[in-house]
Amino acid sequence: MDQTQRLLGQSLSTPTSKPKKKRTAVISFFSKISWKLRFQKRESLKNVFFILAERARDPSAKKRYLAMKGLGTMANEAPNQVRKYKKIVLDLLVHGLYDPVSSEVIHESLKALSIILGKIQGKSLGSFFIDITLQTRILLDDENDNVRYSAFVLFGQLAAFAGRKWKKFFISQVKQTRDSLLTHLQDSNPQVAKACKTTVRACSPYLKLRKEYNFQNEEERRNPKLCRQLSHCHPELLQFFYANKIL
Repeated sequence: MDQTQRLLGQSLSTPTSKPKKKRTAVISFFSKISWKLRFQKRESLKNVFFILAERARDPSAKKRYLAMKGLGTMANEAPNQVRKYKKIVLDLLVHGLYDPVSSEVIHESLKALSIILGKIQGKSLGSFFIDITLQTRILLDDENDNVRYSAFVLFGQLAAFAGRKWKKFFISQVKQTRDSLLTHLQDSNPQVAKACKTTVRACSPYLKLRKEYNFQNEEERRNPKLCRQLSHCHPELLQFFYANKIL
């Protein structure tokens, strides 16, 4: 086992008693991993990847968290290696979105997915697009600020990558997300509110009203509640919607 593997194994398995030492060890671990990934041979990277894949489903939430963070680091430092094992990576990260106990694991999974989607430009996601969209939409209302923020960032990316294949599906998801988008424009966390605003703009093509929605009348079609709230809190968004004939 090479030095990177030993480092990875030790960092994921060695308990620490003091929080400060723990944080220092984690930071040191990822800085070393980041450096090593720049220079390791392909075979060594493959070994590191499979160790991370194993740890991603470990019973320990700490190990799952570190594994997700490691996968995000690999996506940044060795994107070609991640592309090679894209289906495995996506499966692990989607699984991480459903972590039952750790918001940190969910947060790192969201961040890693954002990195990977950016690297591959949303291409060849297959049915993973549905899985990621469905759970990310739910996480927009998560109680954890970091999770909400990263969920909005990822949902905005998904809007850009839906394409023709998933357009109809994504329109239905955006329709179900309207209340969340409206609510979090006034999120108590300014960063989440800002991310939500950006996501609303990204989703605007999917918010356009269509005849097949069968609204009963012009007043309902205009959605006065939405117009009033946007006019009060985000007049620039209201103007954007009017200009693009969304409202």
